[in-house]
Amino acid sequence: MTPPMSREGTSPLGPPPKPLLIVLSGLSGAGKDAVLARLRQSARHLEFIVTMTTRPPRAGEKDGVHYHFVTGARFQELIDRQELLEWAEVYGHRYGVPREPVRLALQKGRDVIIKTDVQGAATIKKLAPPAVFIFVTPPSLEELATRLRQRHTETETDLDLRLKTARRELETLPMFDYVVLNRQGELERSAADIQAIITAEKCRVEPREIIL
Repeated sequence: MTPPMSREGTSPLGPPPKPLLIVLSGLSGAGKDAVLARLRQSARHLEFIVTMTTRPPRAGEKDGVHYHFVTGARFQELIDRQELLEWAEVYGHRYGVPREPVRLALQKGRDVIIKTDVQGAATIKKLAPPAVFIFVTPPSLEELATRLRQRHTETETDLDLRLKTARRELETLPMFDYVVLNRQGELERSAADIQAIITAEKCRVEPREIIL
């Protein structure tokens, strides 16, 4: 049933939903980048914020698409000027989310999606508690180990460290609002789950309001 309209022609239920800040996090190797790539193809309403990192690009990664690859000196400059929404050192490399693109997109009424590790998600949780926090994970740690081996980017020692870290990261689940199981070969389903979460958030009686 369509709600009655006011004299001004607007719904008495209030203005359109406010823009969302969506924080996508989860286990390393869970497929967050692949899920984001699939979302880019279909979610035209989302503003994707590209993370900065000091690590070298992997095969197939493009600057400005997968990450902004910067030097350690440049990254430190951004920290000193407080131009990062959050940053952390992970496996010997620094990762951070630029603040200004997030603020500008929200001011334009655009829904913003950020990819970060669980440390970064915890920082953003303190800065912007009303953000939507989504944890992406494979169905099991065994499948995670298989995916990491298939990347051929880690030694067995590195792999053991990542799996130990993954077990600790799973303990942060209560901090998140939603969990998305990214099953092997089911990127479409994972992206659809995130789209469904966004749709549900837009239907909230009391919308989230982000202030940065």
